[in-house]
Amino acid sequence: MLHFSSMIRDYGIVPSMEHYVSVVDMLGSAGHLDEALEFIEKIPFEPSVDVWENFMCLCRVHGHLEHGDHCAELVKQLDPPQLNEQTKAGLVPLKDSDLKQNEKKKLASPLEVISRVNEYRAGDTSHPENDRIYALLISLKEHMKEVGYVPETRYVLHDIDQESKEEAILAHSERLAFANDLLTSPACAQIRINKNLRVCGDCHAAFKIVSKILGRMIVMRDAKRFHHFNEGICSCGDYW
Repeated sequence: MLHFSSMIRDYGIVPSMEHYVSVVDMLGSAGHLDEALEFIEKIPFEPSVDVWENFMCLCRVHGHLEHGDHCAELVKQLDPPQLNEQTKAGLVPLKDSDLKQNEKKKLASPLEVISRVNEYRAGDTSHPENDRIYALLISLKEHMKEVGYVPETRYVLHDIDQESKEEAILAHSERLAFANDLLTSPACAQIRINKNLRVCGDCHAAFKIVSKILGRMIVMRDAKRFHHFNEGICSCGDYW
């Protein structure tokens, strides 16, 4: 269990709520959601709405939907005005009257920090975070299947068995790029992908689904057009 006793004892610094939010973000971003929740529960005073909102977004990133829904309820109780932020995480449905206004806000909220550009090829295993990337994709596939996703293996042209075809689709370059961005970008931030070929039908369907279950907008530029995936819908209207 992480604590701040040494800050007080050695430096005379009383930890603020920002310190607690930072630790939750550190643990949750690394996938240690149980440890993050344990840390929150042991905060010596009432956790702020920022703590729960941050943890909510991290739960959505890692596919822990039940924890995310529970956090959304806490955020609503602690600070109803935070509903706009919850909506970004896909946890609270928008009222019809708010759709246009909030959509503009989403489109005007690009990724705040872009430190590098990563390049991927289908089946690439050279990335330093390769194991985490593939583990995340496998986990997401299971969540996607729960809401009706069926891999379209006809896009795999090699003569291999069904399981190998599903693995091949999972390793398409755009999915590798997406998984790495999901692991490294701020919670709830927009994800941007450039692809020099036309996106395949299976990846297109997959991105629609993950945009809904994770509450993340995905902007992808392929060889023909821009695709804005949001809340399970693509701007191309499934015609590209």
